[in-house]
Amino acid sequence: MHAPADNAPRSVAADFTGDTRTASRPRILVADDSAMNRKLLVAILAKEEVEIVEAVDGVDALSKARLQRPDLVLLDIVMPGKDGYEVCAELKADPKFANIPVIILSALTQPADKVRALELGAVDYVTKPFDRGEVLARVRNQLQIRKLTASLVQANRDLVAKQKDLDADLRAAGDIQLSLIPRTRPDVPGFDMAWRFVPCSSVGGDIFNVVRLDERRLGLYMVDVSGHGVPAAMVTVSVAQSLTPQAGIVLEPRHNASAGDAPVVRSPGRVLEMLDTEFPMERFDKYFTMVYLVLDVVSGELRYCNAAHPRPVVVRKDGRFELLEAGGTIVGLGGIMPFEEGGVVLEPGDRVYLFTDGITEFADTDGEEYGEERLRELLASGGAPHVQAACDGVVDALADFGQGARPNDDVTITGFEFRGPEGG
Repeated sequence: MHAPADNAPRSVAADFTGDTRTASRPRILVADDSAMNRKLLVAILAKEEVEIVEAVDGVDALSKARLQRPDLVLLDIVMPGKDGYEVCAELKADPKFANIPVIILSALTQPADKVRALELGAVDYVTKPFDRGEVLARVRNQLQIRKLTASLVQANRDLVAKQKDLDADLRAAGDIQLSLIPRTRPDVPGFDMAWRFVPCSSVGGDIFNVVRLDERRLGLYMVDVSGHGVPAAMVTVSVAQSLTPQAGIVLEPRHNASAGDAPVVRSPGRVLEMLDTEFPMERFDKYFTMVYLVLDVVSGELRYCNAAHPRPVVVRKDGRFELLEAGGTIVGLGGIMPFEEGGVVLEPGDRVYLFTDGITEFADTDGEEYGEERLRELLASGGAPHVQAACDGVVDALADFGQGARPNDDVTITGFEFRGPEGG
């Protein structure tokens, strides 16, 4: 007996019980009670790179299909035990085999027979006597579709796995972002602070904080890094670290610590200049807007610099408001424009609100933005008894305005009230 040629199909006997699938060879189940028809199909497929499993009737076909998991079934209709209709229906009813394509090969030529087979889930119908070219074309088409489907399924699995990794990274970035905002209100006489931070579904770059600079001055900032996701979160972390008192930007280090020299509080404009040098856009592929303020909690003097950030609102005790506009362009352009400073003097009962464009650019279902004017009117209305209520009211107002719309950016607002040395 001669060994089969390399390009010949492997024909597996009807009582075969093992799985010897060759990785490069699709497996075809040929189910026909006629040995002559099975032999003819094996001959037609002789030059195809396939393995063939033969079944002698419907019951045998179901058994072999469940054992061998073929890539394609060539199925006769008129068979003893169970006919091809029953076999096709049972295969398609089982989720494990429902995606295996079935080609009906039958001498039944009535349209009703074809319609019934297709309604049961067969992908094609070829009438006997077989035409070699037609059988090959139908088989090749279905095997190619099967191969492409398997590739898509694997690609989807890979995508799901990558998405899980990305989701884990985003959750970690979100945790980092949350760790940068204040956990408790600063215990400073004459100063009351509150905030609301509502992160959107994707990690953004909003941060804010307040730092003690010396016995009477506080540094407050709000930053909005461009973009979303892990890269923005990483820049956010770096900016927050740079704004700690120990980093040497908000405070100029002591020249002679042993002599008791106190650190020098840097002006807001100088702080932004140093950040602009430290975070060039070409290095990080990110820029950020920012507002930085220095408040004297005794005198009420407020110095600030605004780097293209939404303008903070000063709400006077009598309801008048002012906008803190002095500043410059975004941080990251390498000093192409100066950062100008501004200043105001707060009286007891005056409030200052900082926010990001996640509020002003929040859009309802029709695409209309909330805008700065609505926000200013809400903050200046005087209805909130304290700054926490005012911040909560902004978030509630956005929800009412959006009517179910979800924010596509972080919603961030913080406010503080100057109460003066006697109000602490």
